[in-house]
Amino acid sequence: MAIVKKEYIFEEKFKVRDYECDLQGIVNNANYQHYTEHARHEFLLSRNISFADLHDKGIDAVVARISIDYKKSLKSGDEFVCKLYVEKEGIKYVFYQDIYRLSDNALCAKAKVESVCVINGKLAASCPELDVLL
Repeated sequence: MAIVKKEYIFEEKFKVRDYECDLQGIVNNANYQHYTEHARHEFLLSRNISFADLHDKGIDAVVARISIDYKKSLKSGDEFVCKLYVEKEGIKYVFYQDIYRLSDNALCAKAKVESVCVINGKLAASCPELDVLL
């Protein structure tokens, strides 16, 4: 059976800052998680969904698991884009996020971020506020 790759539905551009790099001169691995998180937040805001507003309604979207495959290193000054699409898998909202260096379109990282909704302190099977993303 062939695997069908989904189309990206959002992208956010970034530029590597000096302090994000380690002694080897490459972006420290933890910063890729920051990049993907910022892109997800911007994606939600582009769909008029605010984490603060959700929280005020008793809804918290929380990360349950993240996996990142590092492909090529980003360096200080590199411009890059984080592209994403989202799917619903059971109770999870799964964000597939890929980071590409803009200068050569090299795939630098692939992330899979699994999130769930907690409504009024209880794990929810679904969240109408996030189902509109699908």
